[in-house]
Amino acid sequence: MKVVVTGGAGFIGSHTVELLVSEGYDVVVIDDFSSGSMNNLSNVAEKISVVNRSILDKEALDTILRDADAIIHLAAIVSVEESIKDPERVYRVNALGTLYLLEAARRHDIERFVYASSAAVYGDPIELPVKETHPCRPKNVYGSSKLAGETLVYSYKETYGLSTISLRYFNVYGPRMKPGDYAGVVYKFFERILQGKPPIIHGDGEQTRDFVYVGDVAKANVIALSSRETGVYNIGTGKAISINELAEKIMGIVGVKLEPIHGPPRPGDIRYSVADISQAIEKLGWKPVVSIEEGLRRTFDYMKYMVSKKQLG
Repeated sequence: MKVVVTGGAGFIGSHTVELLVSEGYDVVVIDDFSSGSMNNLSNVAEKISVVNRSILDKEALDTILRDADAIIHLAAIVSVEESIKDPERVYRVNALGTLYLLEAARRHDIERFVYASSAAVYGDPIELPVKETHPCRPKNVYGSSKLAGETLVYSYKETYGLSTISLRYFNVYGPRMKPGDYAGVVYKFFERILQGKPPIIHGDGEQTRDFVYVGDVAKANVIALSSRETGVYNIGTGKAISINELAEKIMGIVGVKLEPIHGPPRPGDIRYSVADISQAIEKLGWKPVVSIEEGLRRTFDYMKYMVSKKQLG
């Protein structure tokens, strides 16, 4: 099976590509390298095809998807901060790019379309843990753009019979992440602490998040690819951790004790978030296996390595 992975040179994309290759899939990566890097694909570079194009390039999509069987659509601008600074650009890439990809998928009879969505579609939860049936009221343009993508994915399933599934990622972290990524706070905490600087926390730090390891998310993507299930599924751990607790865990792993600096809350930030993942467990047969402690240790090892290579900090 030939699988096209958009954003395949990025954080989650590269881990997904590695897993696909290990399971025998023929992989084509589409990436414009605005945030991704070939360094992320160094382990599998000789086993895949890479096309340097934007998902807004309709002609390129048409050519690439002509002989493809399935798509895992990860290409997006994933930064809430970027969506506040440049909402039009974020919406264009995340929503319009998804429409272009769906239209190309329809024309070429793609067998399966896996869409990477986000817990940002929920906004501030009314009740916890958050179920997939929870109302969607995104607080920022990033969340709105991902929700728009979801509705397009659903519409193409209903109108054209495209086999689709949407995965609502919670706060994804791990090796190869960047400051603006899904759980950029993990990166920023490690970066400052490794420099001997105290972590900066927006607000009182009692806001909670559901941090899920990137390897577990990659596994969810591959399972969703071969599944016949449709609809939306939360991809998290079902466990909440406060930002203050996260800072303490990271300082413990690094082996330092610093007093965090508390700044003003960020506009558009969600107060509490934790996933109900029972649907993913029951219907997809997926569940996370990497604990927050183990995941943070792996992230620390990666960031130490990158510092030694002078590619970080």
